[in-house]
Amino acid sequence: MDIRPIGMFDSGVGGLTVYKEVRNMFPNENIVYLGDTKNFPYGPKSRDNIISYTKQGIEFLISKDVRAIVIACGTATSQAIDVVKDLYSIPIIGMIEPTCNYISTSSNISKVGVLATEGSIKSGSWQSSLSMCKHGLIVKSRACPLLAPMAEEGWTDNEIARLSIRKYLADMTDVDALILGCTHYPLFTNIFKTEMPSSCEIINPGKLVAKKLKSELSDSNDTASGNLEIFLTDSECNFVNVAKKILDKDLYSIKQISI
Repeated sequence: MDIRPIGMFDSGVGGLTVYKEVRNMFPNENIVYLGDTKNFPYGPKSRDNIISYTKQGIEFLISKDVRAIVIACGTATSQAIDVVKDLYSIPIIGMIEPTCNYISTSSNISKVGVLATEGSIKSGSWQSSLSMCKHGLIVKSRACPLLAPMAEEGWTDNEIARLSIRKYLADMTDVDALILGCTHYPLFTNIFKTEMPSSCEIINPGKLVAKKLKSELSDSNDTASGNLEIFLTDSECNFVNVAKKILDKDLYSIKQISI
């Protein structure tokens, strides 16, 4: 049995929405979470910078002796996952592939919307991956640059968030499914559900990532203590307050690091 922890990496607090799904799938596994809060947000950054940040994050997690890494960040997945998968031998799971696999097997989805950061949409990774995974699939995409910063501030259920999301969804109401392509976006799920038709499936890729990780790790460690260890590259942020809301508990093991 492999007793090493699972590693998770995001630009900020949004990756904790993926952590929740992974924790549900692996209740006893120890998990190391790295939030690159110093360089948040990733969305407006160049591809070269995002690749550099992602490599630094992965190398830090490898130094913590993790046995698999989840890139719990839509932007880092879209810009860097192909590069880092070629560089490191450790299993690395991103947000796009598990989502595309799900879309490809769903007979009810012929038109899909993708909401993501500016960097993710500009990269074209979501659009091209979805188009290749299912013949004839219609893909509509929209960059939502305001949502991740609002999530980091805890503005996930107020009128500003609602009006912003309504604007972003202006031409998305005819899709069969809506992919929340940034891990911060599930924090706005209640608003998405009220703003979209009830027939539209709201897809949280974190749930699909957790299932993919389960299939990758056949030797789940059921004897571990289920610890969560959090590292941030900058502690002068609102991470702790938002994290408490996401996880519904106090966090005691948070350390600031320099990478």
